[in-house]
Amino acid sequence: MALDLLSVVDVALDPALKDPNIEANLRQFCLVLSVSLGVATLSRVLSILRNIPYTLLLLLVGLGLAILDVRLINLSPELILFIFLPPLLFEAAWNLNWKNLRTNLIPIVLYAIIGVVICVVGLVLGLQWFAGASLATALLVGASLSATDPVSVVALFRELGVEKRLTTVLEGESLFNDGVAVVAFNLLLAIALGGEQFDVSVTIARFLVFAGVGISIGGLIGFGISFLTQRFDIPLVEQSLTLVSAYGTYLVAEELGGSGVIAVVTTGLVLGNFGSRIGMNPRTRLVVSEFWEFVAFFVNSIVFLLIGDQVNFYGLADNLPIIGVAIAVMTVARAVSVFGLGLVSNAIAQPDAYIPLRGQIVLWWGGLRGSVSVALALSVPVVLPQREEIIAVVFGVMLFTLLVQGLTTQPLLEKLNLLGEKPHQQEYRQMRAHRLALTRVMQRLEEIDTQGGANPEFLGYQKALVEGQLEEVQDKLRRLEEQIPEIQEYAAEELREDLLAIEADTYAELIRSGQLKDELTPLLQGLLPDRIGEYS
Repeated sequence: MALDLLSVVDVALDPALKDPNIEANLRQFCLVLSVSLGVATLSRVLSILRNIPYTLLLLLVGLGLAILDVRLINLSPELILFIFLPPLLFEAAWNLNWKNLRTNLIPIVLYAIIGVVICVVGLVLGLQWFAGASLATALLVGASLSATDPVSVVALFRELGVEKRLTTVLEGESLFNDGVAVVAFNLLLAIALGGEQFDVSVTIARFLVFAGVGISIGGLIGFGISFLTQRFDIPLVEQSLTLVSAYGTYLVAEELGGSGVIAVVTTGLVLGNFGSRIGMNPRTRLVVSEFWEFVAFFVNSIVFLLIGDQVNFYGLADNLPIIGVAIAVMTVARAVSVFGLGLVSNAIAQPDAYIPLRGQIVLWWGGLRGSVSVALALSVPVVLPQREEIIAVVFGVMLFTLLVQGLTTQPLLEKLNLLGEKPHQQEYRQMRAHRLALTRVMQRLEEIDTQGGANPEFLGYQKALVEGQLEEVQDKLRRLEEQIPEIQEYAAEELREDLLAIEADTYAELIRSGQLKDELTPLLQGLLPDRIGEYS
């Protein structure tokens, strides 16, 4: 019976496997995968390449292939928006801490909404005044370049290890402003095609509906999966649910007339900050986080290679003057947005959300454009005469931001002393890891000693060695905590997060075992102080 079933399956699949289109597509996919993952791996192996973020290295390789006229695959807007974007958005939102997001909500909202408007207006006026561009070109280039790209920004800043506050602000802006950019693009596309006139009230209403539907769908799916995973503890199923939610949320929201981008971000935030705490044990959270880290690496490796491979150098050469104007205008508009709105934010936001001047400089220079801008430009209808010009300008500006700004961001961060964790924080993390590992080793040695069966002399010698190392590590930790006040704040924050996680894990375990029916409201959330100074 089994052989008969296999024969039927083989007969059914044989025509499909012989289909030349399927075979060609599989070969293309394998080629793209091999090149992208090969380059990404080499960037980690070769020391000479380690100072270049692997995403930008992939872009350079893609540009090299484009020079040789080797086109790996046709990069369509649907491929970017429906295949690449949802997992990248979800992974970024999953790792975005809600507490940090809430603290920096005012600057994020200002940059994500008003910042997009400033960029669109600046580009529309600048391209018409200084480059003599047509209204259609100015409108659609402005809309395509109006949002900082989450794929590019998150990948680069994660790679460089920018400090937490700036990373939160830039990630929050880039994750949320795409909803505004898509609304702006759709409206301005209708105007460019002569379909309708600009109306402020209609625009605001469309945006509210667009964002509202996205947030509603994202929240509904996120909380639904969060409570569902409380009922069982199967890591692979819970991991699969997060993957389904990333794509399913995007498709459902788009189908219902909402923002798929905002919906996916909302789902990722809910699952990463709420669902993973109440419905997943620590082991499952680690499995899911590592899975999404791999997915982000995998998708980034492909998308940056393909973006570089799509560049048409003849189109760029023909439109160099307008590309130069667009770069200059966009840079100035970004500066007006970041520094102007930064003043407003610092005046009305809480002290924890204060963005110093050097942080604003990084936000200004780190406003990269990438896959979302490319997807919007490629989606311009063929009937529009200026389509090729629009695509060339967007590609030219995107390449400038990724290559010039992207490759100079690390030296800028080093100059401003904002790159990654400070050395003493890294040392403290390492010492804590050593202490935890040695403590567990001591516990295991004590268990062996209690059970008997081991050579007492050898066992005593091992215990003495481990005790000596443990005391040395504990001394180093005490000295760090005494000498550096920031370490005390850092240690208090780590302890607070650990205690809150233990409380949430306990409730989730009791629900899975049937001893509780509903999730309890956390008691420690409002009791434990956020800062060490609040103890006094």
